[in-house]
Amino acid sequence: MAPLHAIHEDPDLLVLEKPAGLLCVPGRGADKQDCLSARAQQRWPDALVVHRLDMATSGLVLMARNLATQRALGDAFAARQVEKRYEAVVDGLMPLSDEWALIDAPLIADWPRRPLQKLDAAGKPSQTRWRVLRQLPQQQATHVLLEPLTGRSHQLRVHLASIGHAILGDALYASEAVQARAPRLMLHATVLAFTHPATLQGMRFVSEAPFS
Repeated sequence: MAPLHAIHEDPDLLVLEKPAGLLCVPGRGADKQDCLSARAQQRWPDALVVHRLDMATSGLVLMARNLATQRALGDAFAARQVEKRYEAVVDGLMPLSDEWALIDAPLIADWPRRPLQKLDAAGKPSQTRWRVLRQLPQQQATHVLLEPLTGRSHQLRVHLASIGHAILGDALYASEAVQARAPRLMLHATVLAFTHPATLQGMRFVSEAPFS
């Protein structure tokens, strides 16, 4: 079990770096009890979950250390007062532009294929901004910056696949060929920025993508 990397710790909250392949919270079954929250609680017994990343996604995760902070941070996420950015490597060459583009496509649970999600007009509103960082012509891929304006399950993965640019290594939404082009899901949570609930200071944390 690799030791957790704490980007930041104070009496009220923690910012941790989650490795790819580790659950954020326990799953069903004895084989799914090892997770970020359990490892955090071994070191910080008061650690409380605020939000989650997919098991396959790596990067920054915020945890609270008391109930008041957990509630305040949860409210901030719900009110879209937390800036979140991700980087991904996706299939195909996307057009270079300095402008942000927007994917605005409602998502709903794909019940027969749980835990998958799908686009559906009856789903919850879901928006993702994206911008190309660089083309990778030799790989027929593109390195993109992503900013989810909403926080739906699998949002970034479904949205990118829906416009024909699935994330490399995605075992759920990419074709077998695209999945096989990377040893892991090429998605990393690179930025978390928010107001500290106790000190009211602006906090911003950055984690470099391991595939940048």
